[in-house]
Amino acid sequence: MLKFLSIPAVLAALSGAAMAFQGTVNSQLAQKTSLLSSTLTVHIIGTLAAAFTIIIWKTPIFAHKWMQIPWYLYIGGLLSVAIVALVALSISKIGVCNATTAIIVGQVGIAVLIDHFGLLGVQRIAWNPWQILGLALFAVGAKLLFR
Repeated sequence: MLKFLSIPAVLAALSGAAMAFQGTVNSQLAQKTSLLSSTLTVHIIGTLAAAFTIIIWKTPIFAHKWMQIPWYLYIGGLLSVAIVALVALSISKIGVCNATTAIIVGQVGIAVLIDHFGLLGVQRIAWNPWQILGLALFAVGAKLLFR
């Protein structure tokens, strides 16, 4: 089976679709309230949903050795707040397509560096000439989409 048609790839694509939808509704919520109020509200709802899921699935949250985990693995919470706020702000200023295009360019650019250098403890996957060509074509496609 082709990698881009594998279940993990399809799930990632669904995640991307959810991100575009999420950014749009978060931007609309921010316009009806305020950027910081909507960001807080979204995270409170997310926290309640995660807590509910942990209770339903009986996930042993206290079984983990939380104090032994490297500190930098906890910055995801801070990044989440920044992402929600920045996406909501950018969509309201430049539109869903332009903002999503810029988001994806940023994601792919950093992802290539993380993989190539094996940053943050991930397995190192060196880039190859085809990937560099793919990134160049991706950049051209992003330029064409950006309006």
